[in-house]
Amino acid sequence: MAVVKRISAVEARDISDGVEAVNVLKQLLIGPEDGAPTFAVRLFTLGPGGHTPKHSHPFEHGVVVLEGKGELWTVTATHPLEPGTVVLVAPDEAHQFRNTGSGPFRFICIVPAHVEG
Repeated sequence: MAVVKRISAVEARDISDGVEAVNVLKQLLIGPEDGAPTFAVRLFTLGPGGHTPKHSHPFEHGVVVLEGKGELWTVTATHPLEPGTVVLVAPDEAHQFRNTGSGPFRFICIVPAHVEG
């Protein structure tokens, strides 16, 4: 059965802690509760100066940049990000997303379902 909903109808959770994650909203657009057994689709919005924590995990994830300017930090490089950029973060790769612009930085992040399950 198809699930159709509007992004604006999905709760945005503030996952900021003021240190590791700053000015970060997360919306779970599609996940296990929608009947997706293998993947979850999340929308992250980083406000000006916002960033996710520096972290790694044992699964890959894909990212599609929708809006704003940002960068992906990894141990080996920093990559500029803008709308239309796609990213594959490998399993166990340390990484962090940062907003480098003056407006919102928004990206879709696709991960295995068990991450949100």
